[in-house]
Amino acid sequence: MGLELRHLRYLIAVAEHGSFTRAAEELRISQPTLSQQIRQLERTVGVQLLDRTGRAVRLTDAGATYAHYARGALRDLAAAERAVTDLADLSRGHLRLALTPTFTAYLVGPLTAELHTAHPGITLEVREMPQDRIESGLLADEHDLGLAFHGPHLPGIAAAPLFTETLGLVTAAGASDPPGGEALPVRDLAERRLALLSGDFATRGHIDAYLAAHGVRPHVAVEANSVQALIEIVRRTPLATVLPDAVTHDHPHLRPVPLEPALPPRTVTLLRRQSAYESAAARAFTGLVRRLVRARGYRPA
Repeated sequence: MGLELRHLRYLIAVAEHGSFTRAAEELRISQPTLSQQIRQLERTVGVQLLDRTGRAVRLTDAGATYAHYARGALRDLAAAERAVTDLADLSRGHLRLALTPTFTAYLVGPLTAELHTAHPGITLEVREMPQDRIESGLLADEHDLGLAFHGPHLPGIAAAPLFTETLGLVTAAGASDPPGGEALPVRDLAERRLALLSGDFATRGHIDAYLAAHGVRPHVAVEANSVQALIEIVRRTPLATVLPDAVTHDHPHLRPVPLEPALPPRTVTLLRRQSAYESAAARAFTGLVRRLVRARGYRPA
């Protein structure tokens, strides 16, 4: 029995689930068939790859080494298939983009609109996730590009700076304090009721560190794990929030209020896996995002 690609996929599925039953359900094959296929693979390579003696199925030392190279082979094969089907004229293509959640409020919409207008044949897959998952996903060839913040980055990740993101207080457009254009002293935030992102957002950690550095203990009336939820809350209540200033560009019902001193800026970067195949769609998107950043007047990185 010769080695086939399905054997590699089956081994990795069992290793990830730690169970033949759950792996068989994911693969949509019967458990006896899966067990038989794994034993065929072990006979082919001549070593035991899985330890079946415990409550959970685990890779043996030899199996861990084999699975490492199997994952790499499947990743390279997927890249080869995309390279073969990729068309440089951009009449069709597919782009897998991962980004941190705050970008959904002001960047992903305009980028998608520009991409669809310029290259309607390119399909786009967008996923929100924390930055560490973006980078690990790029290394595993689960994404083509990532939008996140400047490092430190995982080994094997290439980061290209795009622009500098600034953050400030955001209120409803009808709010009158302070007068338009004037900065609000950070100490005044202690007297305001705020709606902030929840603690699982990197942006919240950035805000908390800023407030703590200036001795401000905020009155957080609402926590939300969605930027869009915060926008609606601030729009319809007297509460204020702290978000990237750019969020207000596409939301005329919101008003940015600079803080004094300002929050430390962050460098937005475009991430990719080093030495990965770059499709025509990825190249087009990279040029498009740089043009959009310039057109919107975002501060250079």
